[in-house]
Amino acid sequence: MLKKQYRRKWLVHVLLILGAFMMVFPFFWMIMTSLKTTAESIAIPPSIFPSEWQWHNYKDIFVIFPFGKFYFNTFVSTAVITIGQVFLCAMAAYAFARINFPFKNVLFILILSVLMVPGQIFLIPQYLIIQNMNLLNTIPALFIPGLFSAFGTFLLRQFFMTIPKEIEEAAIIDGCSRVRIFFSIILPLSRSALVSLSIFALLYGWNSLLWPLIVNTSTEKMTLSAGLASLSGQYATNYPLIMAGSFLAIIPLIIAFLLFQKQFIEGIALSGSKN
Repeated sequence: MLKKQYRRKWLVHVLLILGAFMMVFPFFWMIMTSLKTTAESIAIPPSIFPSEWQWHNYKDIFVIFPFGKFYFNTFVSTAVITIGQVFLCAMAAYAFARINFPFKNVLFILILSVLMVPGQIFLIPQYLIIQNMNLLNTIPALFIPGLFSAFGTFLLRQFFMTIPKEIEEAAIIDGCSRVRIFFSIILPLSRSALVSLSIFALLYGWNSLLWPLIVNTSTEKMTLSAGLASLSGQYATNYPLIMAGSFLAIIPLIIAFLLFQKQFIEGIALSGSKN
């Protein structure tokens, strides 16, 4: 019996190590490619380590493009998208979960219907709206369509419905208004759900590619993902520079994960349990 348990544990550890290797190796390959020359990056057969470490690739990315501006644009748009989604989705979710008003279920079904439609369908209407607002090639154009999320509303509504109604009834008896109940009771009790939505909004805003490419053509108004995509040429691509820029682009997410690892895991687990 002990031998069987030992073999099972050994097999599980081997599978976990293989899985970890499969996830880490692309990241390792990206770093090694960022330190190669262009010829080495496309050489066949490929080599894992560069013959000479090309550290200047990380300097060249700031010379060729305003990479610092890309960082600033991405940080601003991601921060506004995250804050906007958490705040607006929380208010909408509370209304659908706790307040009775005409056509509540119909409106909620309409919001959920957005999840059934591919996001690419909304690109043209969103572009026309931004164009009519004279916001093309501006920073607000990057985050305005992402300020609200149907998925975030659904996620928070499902969580709010698990909060006992007796807490709100007691607060109403004490004279609390809906606004005070929302900010003083519901939001503090929904910290884990808000963290979960913040994670999805953060990843969505930071990794957004298609919309920034469409709405902004000015280099000064591009995000990190759009700026790196512009490095891909039709006939030739500087892979070391792309990999160097990609590594620099994911550093903030890695730091955020290391600092808030517990919240990240709890948020992902919560979103899976509520769906």
